[in-house]
Amino acid sequence: MKILNIAVLAVTLILMSGCASVSSDIIVDAKTAPTVDLNGYKTYAWLGKAALLNDPDKKWQPPKMNIAGDIKFLIDRELRKRDIFSSASKPDLAVAFFMGIDMEAMKLKMDPQTKAEMFKNVPAAALVIALIDTKTKLVVWMGKATAELQENPDDEVVRERLDYAVTEMMKKMPKN
Repeated sequence: MKILNIAVLAVTLILMSGCASVSSDIIVDAKTAPTVDLNGYKTYAWLGKAALLNDPDKKWQPPKMNIAGDIKFLIDRELRKRDIFSSASKPDLAVAFFMGIDMEAMKLKMDPQTKAEMFKNVPAAALVIALIDTKTKLVVWMGKATAELQENPDDEVVRERLDYAVTEMMKKMPKN
């Protein structure tokens, strides 16, 4: 449970960095299974959540908020907007999300002095949402968001970044 909470916090942090705007560094993508018509899905149930934290030097300090709860709330909201509702009895879809933080992520960055590209440590985070057909057990839609991790983010900034990431991912889901 502790790892899951840390992973959720990590994803939040990845979604919180940015200079020009709160969401300028967040990259969002989504895919729908090619043979699937999402119009047939009207109900869902939560399958679960998972988190992964790669922080061997223990540099990352998670926010004090319930990131997994916020992500679940945002996904619930976006599914309701698409007329897909939570159901405890024989749901059409199972919903899961995964969060991860990698404090050792490396990225090519321009050195301002030499103008040469060099590898720099740029902590990163990711959030993946999957919708799974409960009959076939196949993933019918998946969205992902990646971003650079921000140190010591404010809870409101984290919530803004998560909201942006989940909303933009779900916009890529075909409408009912």
